[in-house]
Amino acid sequence: MEPGVRDGAAARAVGLRKVYGEGDAEVVALRDVDVEFTRDRFSAIMGPSGSGKSTLLHCMAGLDVPTSGQVFVGDVDLTKLSEKELTLLRRRKIGFVFQAYNLIPTLTAEENITLPLDIAGDDADRAWFDQVVDTVRMRSRLDHRPSELSGGQQQRTAAARALVTRPDIVFADEPTGNLDSKSGAELLTFLRVAVDEHGQTIVMVTHDPVAASYSDRVIFLADGRIVDEMQQPTTERVLDRLKLLEA
Repeated sequence: MEPGVRDGAAARAVGLRKVYGEGDAEVVALRDVDVEFTRDRFSAIMGPSGSGKSTLLHCMAGLDVPTSGQVFVGDVDLTKLSEKELTLLRRRKIGFVFQAYNLIPTLTAEENITLPLDIAGDDADRAWFDQVVDTVRMRSRLDHRPSELSGGQQQRTAAARALVTRPDIVFADEPTGNLDSKSGAELLTFLRVAVDEHGQTIVMVTHDPVAASYSDRVIFLADGRIVDEMQQPTTERVLDRLKLLEA
């Protein structure tokens, strides 16, 4: 087996280190992180502000370049790819749900959802497209532009866009951060269904213990290091662990 390849691992990091700035302005965001994300599972990443959560997510998704260490998506080492190769891999194997939605305002919801396929020149799998759209309950809003959608509808559109290409792994950065509790619960339920019924792999950064309770496993970061993890989390257990970290 090649280095970095692990049965059941959708993505993993080895000795991942990320440093911003130099000299007195140097900030170490990640400190030699080793982590693995299993296929067909829903993982959450949590920790105090500044712990390195989003940096870890961005490095794992190929959106940020590590200072040192390796990042694998499947058996591919992202740190050895050219920018063009990395762009192609992100397009075909990685979905990303941004907190700020990142929808194109001039496109309809349907056009935003199919945008990754259109850029890649691929035809949509209409059966899968229909399944995703119906799951996020956007069927009646497909011809509406983002300005005509509620925040929850925009975020569900962004989630559908991340899933429509059937990526190997979906990364979500605080996907419920801008949503009310009802819209947030709807989105999290959709992500849970995507894992349980469609075999999707999801890695989500969140600060919300309720959101984390939808996952199979929570990884806790502090000061750029993984300090703990929890299987089958509940809201109460996650909240207690976060209180200890922040103390």
